[in-house]
Amino acid sequence: MAELVFFSGTMDCGKSTLALQMHHNHAVRGRDGVLFTRHDRAGAATISSRLGLRRHAEEVDDGTDFWAEVVTRRTRGRPVDYLIADEAQFYTAAQVEQLARVVDELSADVFAFGITTDFRARLFPGSARLVELADRVEVLQVRALCWCGARATHNARTVGGVMVVEGEQVVVGDVDGDGADRAEVAYEVLCRRHHVRRMTAATARALAPGGQDALFEDGDPARRPGA
Repeated sequence: MAELVFFSGTMDCGKSTLALQMHHNHAVRGRDGVLFTRHDRAGAATISSRLGLRRHAEEVDDGTDFWAEVVTRRTRGRPVDYLIADEAQFYTAAQVEQLARVVDELSADVFAFGITTDFRARLFPGSARLVELADRVEVLQVRALCWCGARATHNARTVGGVMVVEGEQVVVGDVDGDGADRAEVAYEVLCRRHHVRRMTAATARALAPGGQDALFEDGDPARRPGA
């Protein structure tokens, strides 16, 4: 039976890599699939991995109708056995419902990939609906790490190198930049404790009394007296 599966994790844990690997695994077995994405950091109509993998995909916008996308292709002779839906957190709740309908009524598998919460630690509408409707929710086993070495569970946004907790929910950036430029938006993955304290790696280095070496010897400069 077809399934709607949501693969979830923080940024920098290999979601897009897994999406492209899954597409490859199904395609080499003769299955026909369509790739979708939205707001990929590499630009429109692209699924890109930080490992360097890249593939053309259909760009999703608010007007995309997944039911119509599959029906149109099947009418033209394509079987469409499965969909890869990357950056699914940016899809609307209605689009997630369309994906569920594709699974239930057209018997096509849907493999959705995305982060669950935004930089404020609040659910994206698309991710929330996926958690509610998916046959399975799989948490990726590749763990992104906070600067302190603990498992990263939260996504932080920085502007000009300073962590922010207000602003538009969707602003494209990447974890590869440090956001040091005055208006540059960047992202960093943190453990819950340091997300709550708004302590990014740069902030922690600035607070460490002995510099970066002391930071990692201590593990957490916030533990020092007076912090």
